[in-house]
Amino acid sequence: MHVDRRQFIGVVGTAMIVGCSSDESEAAAQKFEFTLTDAEWRKRLTPAQYRILRQEGTERPYSSPLNKEKRAGTFACAGCGLPLYSSKTKFESGTGWPSFWQALPNAVRTKSDFSLGMVRTEVICRRCGGHLGHVFDDGPPPTGKRHCINGLALNFRPA
Repeated sequence: MHVDRRQFIGVVGTAMIVGCSSDESEAAAQKFEFTLTDAEWRKRLTPAQYRILRQEGTERPYSSPLNKEKRAGTFACAGCGLPLYSSKTKFESGTGWPSFWQALPNAVRTKSDFSLGMVRTEVICRRCGGHLGHVFDDGPPPTGKRHCINGLALNFRPA
């Protein structure tokens, strides 16, 4: 039986949703310029956004309307509103999540993620510490990077 990239990503994504969200984010222990109490985060975000941004969850692949967003504009953090990605760097990766080859300057931080029995590079908002997704080394030129970002972690602002 042949498993293609989309099927593999779908299985891995489903596994992450079912059992790999942490109860307490490492980002919560760091200091960020935009901070809220847990109760304030829960009030500000939908339950699904809270699970992703504050508990390092992952949305189902191909579930975000932002996958099909083609207009010029900016993708901002759904937690604090910081502009994170330009539509000029968005591309179709075939993975089921909005993908970008580069973040805006001083917009994101990265950290090591050891979940799923492998080492990945997690992407977080540098202002609020919200979990956005992961970055991989299989993206297009000019960076060769693929920022694979949860659509629920983003708000799109048309130009």
